[in-house]
Amino acid sequence: MRRPAFYSRSPRTLPPAAAPAAGSPADAAAVAEADAVQTPPPRARWQPGRRAFALLTVGCIAIAAGGAFWAPRQGAKALTQKDIDAAVLRTLQTATLPSPAAKAADIVRPSVVRVVGYGPEKATPEAKTQKRGRNMAKGKPPEAPADGGTPGEVERGVGTGVVIVDKGVILTNLHVVAGAEKIKVTFADGLEAVAVITGVQPENDLAVLQAQKIPDDLIPAVMRSTADLRSGDQVAAVGFPFGIGPSVSAGVVSGLKRSFRSPEGKQELGNLIQFDAAANPGNSGGPLINMDGEVLGIVTAILNPTQQRTFIGIGFAVPIENAASAAGSPPF
Repeated sequence: MRRPAFYSRSPRTLPPAAAPAAGSPADAAAVAEADAVQTPPPRARWQPGRRAFALLTVGCIAIAAGGAFWAPRQGAKALTQKDIDAAVLRTLQTATLPSPAAKAADIVRPSVVRVVGYGPEKATPEAKTQKRGRNMAKGKPPEAPADGGTPGEVERGVGTGVVIVDKGVILTNLHVVAGAEKIKVTFADGLEAVAVITGVQPENDLAVLQAQKIPDDLIPAVMRSTADLRSGDQVAAVGFPFGIGPSVSAGVVSGLKRSFRSPEGKQELGNLIQFDAAANPGNSGGPLINMDGEVLGIVTAILNPTQQRTFIGIGFAVPIENAASAAGSPPF
């Protein structure tokens, strides 16, 4: 149902009536009645001297009250920049904040995997002696194959890898998986999966793996160009040194465009990032990251003037531009 329109009330002035002829009492009464009809009743008028003064007084009181509320209390000291700096410094001294390397490692850790290459057990002289002893104790010929002739599967190499595509594409070092009959990777959430080699780049000691099974929420690492990388920039190496990890070590870039020759002298790598973050066997294939958790390179070697294969302060990484090209997708 349509509602009727509402209109505001406004005084109406009737049109003036024709004045009757004067002279008779009836005419005088008619004139008086017409004046009564045409003259509107008196209306209340705004008197500036009263209401305006009252409103002005109330407004002044409100403004004064507001000013008193926001104004600093009598005797209170106004904050200066020195006071603010002192408060910030006190917070930094009393609060425990994570280091830049810790924050960077937390970012890349979901993308770091443990890589293990498996192969047949090596027939070392010690292993042969132990096998003869076990066979003789069981009444078998000394050279009889153990376990019904099936050779045991053992770890041939342990290293690190980093996921660069959420479909399970992993970058690692070629020397970590070279010669392995089976490769297994363990993701950050503990999932273990078999992986196969889908690409290699021997000149940079790189291999690309494809995991056969991946976590539902696999997070790939973010890669960062090394074009603006400089000596002295902070970096961190994340990996599984000696199979322990994931482990984190921090340092700085020591140099760029370095060359390295393997201890056997069979291969020379070039255009490497030199860094001083601690790296040991097992870090190979792991990411070298900046303080934003972005991958700058793949850790590939450490300088070994002796045969101990321990870190003495110089490590090398393949720039991520070269590493990503091994996967067939240059990122920059």
